[in-house]
Amino acid sequence: MHPARRLAAVALAVLAAMSTLLAGCSHREVLQPAVEVTIGQQLIDLKRARDSGALNASEYDKQKQRLISSIR
Repeated sequence: MHPARRLAAVALAVLAAMSTLLAGCSHREVLQPAVEVTIGQQLIDLKRARDSGALNASEYDKQKQRLISSIR
């Protein structure tokens, strides 16, 4: 068999195998990890974000108030 035809045949076989494998991957539900983060940890993370410069003081205060309000 000519090398180009052999390569084409191998490529087609690989594509057929891949499409068969991927057919089982059509699951559309996005699974969310079951992670519970406490309000305290969220406040610590917010403070770290402010201290690192990722949040300015105003943004920090708004997010902090949002968190505190969410527990009332």
